[in-house]
Amino acid sequence: MKLDRGRSGVAIALVLGLSLSACSTAASPAASPAQSSTVVPTAASIATAAATPSAVPAQGTWHSTGTMAVARKLHTATLLPDGKVLVAGGVDSNDDTSSRALASAELYDPHTGTWSATGSMIHPRAWATATLLPSGLVLVAGGLCPGSTTNGCPTVEDPSGAIADAELYDPRTGTWTATGTMFSPRFEHTAVLLADGRVLVAGAELAPDRLIASTELYDPAAGRWRAAGDMLIPRWQQFAVALPDGGALVAGGYGATSPTAHGLSNSVELFNPGTGTWHTGPKLLVGRAQGGAATLLQNGTVLIAGGDGGGDHMLASAELYDPITGARTTGAMSTTRVEFASAAMPDGRLLVMGGFDVPGTGKLLSSAEIYDPAAGAWFDAGSMASARFDFTATLLEDGTVLVTGGSAVAGNAPVPGADAVSPLAEIYAP
Repeated sequence: MKLDRGRSGVAIALVLGLSLSACSTAASPAASPAQSSTVVPTAASIATAAATPSAVPAQGTWHSTGTMAVARKLHTATLLPDGKVLVAGGVDSNDDTSSRALASAELYDPHTGTWSATGSMIHPRAWATATLLPSGLVLVAGGLCPGSTTNGCPTVEDPSGAIADAELYDPRTGTWTATGTMFSPRFEHTAVLLADGRVLVAGAELAPDRLIASTELYDPAAGRWRAAGDMLIPRWQQFAVALPDGGALVAGGYGATSPTAHGLSNSVELFNPGTGTWHTGPKLLVGRAQGGAATLLQNGTVLIAGGDGGGDHMLASAELYDPITGARTTGAMSTTRVEFASAAMPDGRLLVMGGFDVPGTGKLLSSAEIYDPAAGAWFDAGSMASARFDFTATLLEDGTVLVTGGSAVAGNAPVPGADAVSPLAEIYAP
């Protein structure tokens, strides 16, 4: 099932391709042979289980902060070395197939709680990825530029509107410069920063039923892309996480199930940066696609939660994945949740918020919850002032989390189609 909340044209879900790295690593908890078996439980048997709501008071509070100059969703948000947050691109309308992609960018200053304009990107784009490089520059790659060259889109693009070009933002000058162009246009791809400083991008769907398996590596020293090995199956809306060993994994998403068809996948592939090749890893317990969360925990395991479980199954379930021993179940969120945002907290917990519970007919969510690895459970983390999806969440230097934009409604309104692209921002204080 591809996520569609009243959108025309190709139904597309937000890929939250965030690059996350662990502060430290430790031995991963061992799983029993049964846990690493390739026997896959059904989505109904695992994905619909919800955690018992915590009886303890909400952990943390929410408050409003400065409003962006431009309402936007499907944008990127990146914490800069000076503590400010760069927000760039996105679209300004709920009609995703005809929306005007944005080139504008803004900076949030957490010390003043205010926004200021900065240089605009060379090309408008939504569904792009943004990665902070070790140099302090920000790499924005690919994305969708619906429209034409008269709207600032690149001259050569895929019929889907996907673009292949990339840009670098320099926080010292507030300007953007073109850098190497990817071999393939792509949007709703994933991008992760590897331990060696290179950026790995993977996958995409360029048209209905046209998935790509290609992956590429960006070398910041050379300012160029080079082709890496193809994934074993083409996929999109997958989860992607950099691993402590210097490699990366991609998991789930929509992938090829036969030479002529594709569907929800529970397969996992592991990337070896030394050889530039992929190999099969143990499978997920449940097939799931993006719109969920995936993060590397401080103990070296990967937490994957929520997302699209195929058919009418939106997932509340979560699992802990070890590249060697495989997946094991952990506490489920209190509600099914897709197209939400997440942020890894400094103390090793994971905060998730927003999204919606049933695409097309369900209500947007304002609720938030936090996963405690020590307890293997989720706890109430209060509620945002606005229910929202297609937004971003960024961990700030002081340990608070900035939420920006998205399609939002005031309060927890259950009215489909009542949401509108928002310029509002909020802060979570743990």
